[in-house]
Amino acid sequence: MAKCLPLLSIECRLTGMKILRVLAVTVALLIAAPLTACATTPVIAPETMDVNELQGATVELLVGQVLNMTTGSLAVDSYTAKIADSSIAEFVQGNDDGSAVFNPGITALKVGETSVTMTNAQGGIQPLEFTVKVSK
Repeated sequence: MAKCLPLLSIECRLTGMKILRVLAVTVALLIAAPLTACATTPVIAPETMDVNELQGATVELLVGQVLNMTTGSLAVDSYTAKIADSSIAEFVQGNDDGSAVFNPGITALKVGETSVTMTNAQGGIQPLEFTVKVSK
């Protein structure tokens, strides 16, 4: 390629414009690429229910969604659960670490249906029995 003085020949100006255009497209792609990865992973809002609403209920969740259970005046860490098919859903123990309170929950793992029985360590409370139905 022949050496040319800047801005003197049309050929040099066109070559410079092509280089700038390629650089602009490359920068745009580098900026956009990480954003497209974020867009393909949807965020699923949790389903929030009070434990008093769960008796005999069927709770429908999507894979990856969480059932956030409010416990009213009872301690969040006083509940335990037995899940009939733990490959479909898992129980997440409530916790109060002194700086934050985390409600107990159920996380939907895969498509299917399973029964859940929750009991309370404080006693005197009837076990809560409900169904979790998970879909895509």
